[in-house]
Amino acid sequence: MKKLSLLGLGIGFLAGFTVMAEPVMAQSTLEQIKQRGHLRCQIGTPAPGFYSLDANGQWQGSDVSMCRAVATAIFGDPSKVEFQSVTSAVRFTALANGESDMLSRTATWTAFRDTQLGLKFAGINFYDGQGFLVPKSLGLKSALELKGATVCVLTGTTTELNMTDYSRTNNLDLKPVVFEDSNVRDETYRNGGCDAVTNDKSGLASTRSKFANANDHVILPETISKEPLGPVTRNGDDQWFQIVRWSLFAMIAAEEYGVTSANVDQMLAKPPSPEVARFLGVEGELNKGLGLEKNWAYNIIKKVGNYGEVYEKYMGEGPGAIGIPRAGSQNALWTKGGLMYAPPFR
Repeated sequence: MKKLSLLGLGIGFLAGFTVMAEPVMAQSTLEQIKQRGHLRCQIGTPAPGFYSLDANGQWQGSDVSMCRAVATAIFGDPSKVEFQSVTSAVRFTALANGESDMLSRTATWTAFRDTQLGLKFAGINFYDGQGFLVPKSLGLKSALELKGATVCVLTGTTTELNMTDYSRTNNLDLKPVVFEDSNVRDETYRNGGCDAVTNDKSGLASTRSKFANANDHVILPETISKEPLGPVTRNGDDQWFQIVRWSLFAMIAAEEYGVTSANVDQMLAKPPSPEVARFLGVEGELNKGLGLEKNWAYNIIKKVGNYGEVYEKYMGEGPGAIGIPRAGSQNALWTKGGLMYAPPFR
């Protein structure tokens, strides 16, 4: 599908913004999407691992895969998506106003966002935390050595406030240099326009992976915040919220069940347990409340993959991924000491 860019929406559009009114919909979101023939899914400006363009101009990445999973749940076709590349400053406005059907672009779940923007977080697909990226040549071993430093940061994010809080708490007198566009931020940092970049650590790994001299930059050890990231919908349509939520849960549950894109047909023909049978639509009618076909979860795993497959392809340590180890982290399955957990499919 053609990419729709919303980058032209100005900061002024957010002036005076506190509470978003819920849009009045004559049709449900699912009905609108089916009538339109594709999902409108909001992602960010290109960032390796999360959302980037391949050599053929196609979007790929872990958050892109979340969009494709929802499109597949609806249409059985992961290509039925119009990707909207949106800056951090206007992402929530565009979603609340109905420009997008959902958001899948490194958005942190916070109390304010969940209760005052007319939005609903569908779950967590990546547990992250904020840190600092600096040139190795500075010889820094800790963020506490950044006293008086200039720090490049994106505006309209939790990152900016977290940095300010950390600076005040530790008397660091950090001086923010703010940007709307991550590419401009990164170019400024590379050219010496600031001493450090602060972002979620996964975002810093993504940023560093784009540098020709990636090994000349280091991520300092401190993690200064909690950043639970996940897909977002707007208020007012519980069925649509549940479709997005359970599409995410399907990917997580499939990994726990041992269902992969490679063996899902075998699992469909001979489910190893009643829960897998329900999950794949062989038994029961778990699809009815979602308004989807019985094979919606099967289609997601067959055509997009389970959570682990997507993680390793884009975020992990394999070829082309950005190199964030999963083992022993919060992003591991709960059965392996992590926090990734899906409610039962029953």
